[in-house]
Amino acid sequence: MSTCSTVILGTGSYAPERVLGNAELARMVETSDEWIRSRTGISERRLAATDENASDMGVIAAQRALAEAGLQPADIDLLIVATCTPDMPMPACACFIQHKLGLNTRTACFDLNAACSGFVYALDTACAMLTSGRYQKALVIGVEKLSSVIDWQDRTTCVLFGDGAGAAIVGKVDEVGRGLLGTRLGAFGEGTDLLYISHGGSRSPTTAESIAARDHCIRMKGKEVFKLAVRAMDEAARDILEQCHIRPDQISLVIPHQANLRIIEAISEYLELPMDRFVVNVDRYGNTSAASIPIALDEARRSGRIKTGDVTLLVAFGAGLTYGSALIRW
Repeated sequence: MSTCSTVILGTGSYAPERVLGNAELARMVETSDEWIRSRTGISERRLAATDENASDMGVIAAQRALAEAGLQPADIDLLIVATCTPDMPMPACACFIQHKLGLNTRTACFDLNAACSGFVYALDTACAMLTSGRYQKALVIGVEKLSSVIDWQDRTTCVLFGDGAGAAIVGKVDEVGRGLLGTRLGAFGEGTDLLYISHGGSRSPTTAESIAARDHCIRMKGKEVFKLAVRAMDEAARDILEQCHIRPDQISLVIPHQANLRIIEAISEYLELPMDRFVVNVDRYGNTSAASIPIALDEARRSGRIKTGDVTLLVAFGAGLTYGSALIRW
């Protein structure tokens, strides 16, 4: 039986300076502030500058997490970057961040793409690798520059997404009963046609025609995604609670993926937990995909909403359709 646990030692986040509010967006595409807020709960989102890459945002979030943990880049021997919008298709965004952050060249670095569930997947992966004994300190980053893959003429998607980064430092402690209690990961592979970017991969490489048709932008079937998202997040939450023998009323705080306020409200109703136990910042950032949960986590910790002994539930869904949940005791 293991006598150690994997714990989050520090968190950090970053949001670009550029704020795109609903009123400005309504001048770009046929929509309105009331239409967006009533359907999504979003009032504004952040957009990265043209010369601001995913790796740049990830580095800032990582620096803030390292500072809070009281660690140096040399202390990190594992870096996992959850993203679906890396700087380039190849090499990994993690390698750019390793260099910019000044991590040791012996640091294991790789990207993980589970879309909006990416941070939960990456956290579970990091904890498993630390538990193996081969790594000591992990840096887990969720970062997205979704503005680079948005069709600004498609009002069904352009109103939803934003840019940002969140990071967590994960280490080990010689005790059980705290840190990551468990995870539940999965995917509904039949939903790959519900939220996707159709071109740019090996199945449909980039052509002049695909660029002209904006086939490298996010496409989504909103109603179908909404239904499956609620189902996936509810199942993931219930499964991990049952796995860890914890009742919903024992959860101090829920940090859900920030995709849509109505989805969060549905999960609140299904778990019979009041909304004041949920972290909600979708109104300010929109959907930042893999960066969503770590940004919300960092804000919750820095605002004092997470205290020693609390049990926090992370729950997410994303393109694929992936889903995941994690329970953490602080």
